[in-house]
Amino acid sequence: MAAIITEKFRLHNAEQFFESLSESSADTYYIGIGKPISFTSDTSGGTDLSPPTPVDDVSSEFYLWDSMIAAKKLTSSDVSYVIPRRNWANSTTYDMYEHNISSSNTTTSGATNLYDSTFYFMTSDYKVYKVLDNNGGTNYSGAEPSSTSTAPHAIGGYVLQYMYTLTSSEVANFLTTDYIPVSTDSTVSAAATDGAIDSVIVTAGSGYTNGTYYAPVHGDGTSSGTSSGAIIRITIASNAIASFGLTAGTDTTIHAAGAGYTHGTVSLASNEIYSDASLSTATNVGGGSGGAVSVVIGPKEGHGDNAVKELGGHYVMLHTTLTQAEGDDFLTGNDFRQVSLIEDPYNYGTTTVSTASTLRSVKAIKLASGAGTFQADEKISQATTGAVGKVVEYDSTLRILYYQQERFADFGTPSDGNKDAFSGTHTITGATSSATGAPDDGADSSVDTGDSTITFTNGFANEEIEHDSGDILYTESRRPISRASDQTEDIKLIIEF
Repeated sequence: MAAIITEKFRLHNAEQFFESLSESSADTYYIGIGKPISFTSDTSGGTDLSPPTPVDDVSSEFYLWDSMIAAKKLTSSDVSYVIPRRNWANSTTYDMYEHNISSSNTTTSGATNLYDSTFYFMTSDYKVYKVLDNNGGTNYSGAEPSSTSTAPHAIGGYVLQYMYTLTSSEVANFLTTDYIPVSTDSTVSAAATDGAIDSVIVTAGSGYTNGTYYAPVHGDGTSSGTSSGAIIRITIASNAIASFGLTAGTDTTIHAAGAGYTHGTVSLASNEIYSDASLSTATNVGGGSGGAVSVVIGPKEGHGDNAVKELGGHYVMLHTTLTQAEGDDFLTGNDFRQVSLIEDPYNYGTTTVSTASTLRSVKAIKLASGAGTFQADEKISQATTGAVGKVVEYDSTLRILYYQQERFADFGTPSDGNKDAFSGTHTITGATSSATGAPDDGADSSVDTGDSTITFTNGFANEEIEHDSGDILYTESRRPISRASDQTEDIKLIIEF
C-alpha cells in the first residue's frame, strides 16, 4: 500500500501543539533540567564528552525524574513556529516556489520536496522573502532586497514576494544559526488573492515571430479563458519567448493575475493568441517550435496569506531563560546535562497540576550540627538508616544540603537494592569531603533562602514537583553546562513534527 505523511499533517500537529499552550483548557508545560552527575557506564551510559542517546522507554522516564534538578513553566509567549534558516547572499542560486515539486520535477538544487528546498531566504535586516522566479536557476545578482511591497517585485534578476519581518522579540528569543521564527504579516495576508497567477515558467523555443501577444489562462479560475480571467503577456524577441519577469516589453509578464485557479494552461495555438489585452483580435506567434508557457499555481489563499503554512512551519521552538537561581529553585552550585519537556506535572504529594512558575525537584535537609563542607556530586550516606544519595548543592551559610537519590548503586541505592530515605537525627557523612552533619529535627518551619522559602518538617523538605507525574514528552542529553549565581542560560528546544 502506497501512502505518505503530508506536509498538511505535519502542520496540523504543530498547530495543535502550539494551540495547546493558549487555548481555554490549555495544557501546562515545563522545561526541566537535570543530571548534575557525570554520564558513566555504571549509570546512564555514555560520557560527558559523548552523551548517551536518550532511550524512549518506561524505565528511562523514571530515571529522568530521579535526576531532575528543577523545572520552569512555559507561557504562550515562549513558543514560536520556526523554519530552517536560509540566509540571503549575493551570487547565490536559490530555488523557486513551484506547486508540483516531486522526484520527477526537482528544484534547481535537486530537492524533491518544496519544503526541503531553498525557495525563501532572510536578509540581514530580518526580512523574509519567497522566491517566485529564480531566472531559470541562475545566481541572484544585485543588491540585498529591502522592499516590503505586498506585490511581487523584481530584484537581482529574481521575482520575490515579501512575506514578513522578524520582530525584535522574535530575533532575541527564537532566531538561531539554524532556524528562523515564522509568522504572518497581516498587511501581506490581506493583499493576497486566492488562486491568482503570479508567475509562469517559460520554455523559450525558437522560430517565433517577434512581437507582443496576449494569451488567456484556461482552467478553473474565475472567468478563465476570457479577458476577465488571468492573462499572460507574451514577449517574443530574437524569435524566442522571453523569460518571465515584471518588465513589460522585455519580459513575459502577468498582465492579469485572475483568481480562483487550482490548475491552468496557456496555449500557443493560433486561435488562443491575441494582439490585444481585451482578447478581441486573434493573431499567431508564427511557425516556431519548442516553446511553452506553464503557469505556477500559488498556495491556497495566495502568496503571503499564511507564512507558517507556505514556508513549511512544521517546527516549533520552545524558549526559556534560566536567570541565576530563579527563586532559589534552580540551584547554581552544580552543572546539568539533560533538558526535558514535561506536560502537566503535579505539585508534590497531590494530583493537582502545578501552575507555579518554577519548581524545585531535589530534596533538602536542614543540618543542625556537624563539621566540614559537603561537596557537589559527592556521595552522602546515613549509616543508621542505610540511606545514600548524591549532593547537588550545599548551602554552608544556611546549612541546607540539597541532594538526589538515583536508582544506581552508591547514587541512591545501597548494596541491598532498597532506596532508603534519610530520616531522624542520624549523622550524614560525605564520602569525599568527610564532612558530617546531623539533621535538625527542630527545623519545623519555613527557612528564608534569599529569594524563596523552604518549609522543613523535622529538618527534611521534599521536592516541589511530584516525581513521575504528568508526561515527559521530549528529552535531550548534552555535554555539561555549568551554572553560576551571576549567570543566565538561554534554552531553546526545536521540535519537528
